[in-house]
Amino acid sequence: MLTALARPAATSERASHRGYTGSPLRQLPLPPRELRRLVGPTDPEPFDNPSGGPVFPDVPMHAYAFVFDFGCGCGRVARQMMQQQVAPQRYIGVDAQRISVEWCRANLTPHAPQFTFEHHDVFHEFVNPEGQLDPVRLPVPDGAVTLFIAWSVFTHLFEADASFYLRELARVLSPAGIAVTTWFLFDKRDFPMMQTFQNTLFISDFDPTNAVLFAREWVCERAAEYGLAITRIVPPAIRGFQWAIEFQKDAEGRTRPEFPEDRAPYGLARPPAG
Repeated sequence: MLTALARPAATSERASHRGYTGSPLRQLPLPPRELRRLVGPTDPEPFDNPSGGPVFPDVPMHAYAFVFDFGCGCGRVARQMMQQQVAPQRYIGVDAQRISVEWCRANLTPHAPQFTFEHHDVFHEFVNPEGQLDPVRLPVPDGAVTLFIAWSVFTHLFEADASFYLRELARVLSPAGIAVTTWFLFDKRDFPMMQTFQNTLFISDFDPTNAVLFAREWVCERAAEYGLAITRIVPPAIRGFQWAIEFQKDAEGRTRPEFPEDRAPYGLARPPAG
């Protein structure tokens, strides 16, 4: 079993690597701290890729032809991909946080015009209270995306929305495309009081989308229903934290790994305070 799925690269801001545009790394703007706080890490290092290697090294390079970053935030993955020795031919990032999208448009797109950013105008009580209440179709043609990224996205969606966007993932993914996603999962057998239609657990009554745990069997069933095959599973590095799951279009001969046990050590993965 594979033991690690590459997370977006965490490297040093002080390196002198030259990225796709030929501009020194120090000239590629870094999001301000207040925007970095919205996506978790506030240190500059997780936003940089001075080695120029692929952000997801286990994904074949042909998958970087058309990248769709669902939940791009203030451009952490985009900024790393701009620094790849072979940058994506096309990249679209969407996010419900308008201020982050506007920052990316103003500060990142000028360095790599093939990187574009769009506001995903869907309702969120805290980051987009004026957005549309119903899920919003992704701005990509059918079967166009070669690498779909949803890092820490499905971990914050209600069941109906997760189902909608998993279906959208299946719609936009190319026949040879790969989707890299993360989930909080639980085994429904551990909760005998849950009814058949109940598939999610929450940790906050103030903001239920703070962290949403999905029944593992629900994810498998929805993926199969939408024509997706789970082709890679990586358990959390910290017990109970995010599982990394890769999807591809279902096809004969696809490898379908079994879910391993979560044997990671206990620890904490809380966002920074203040």
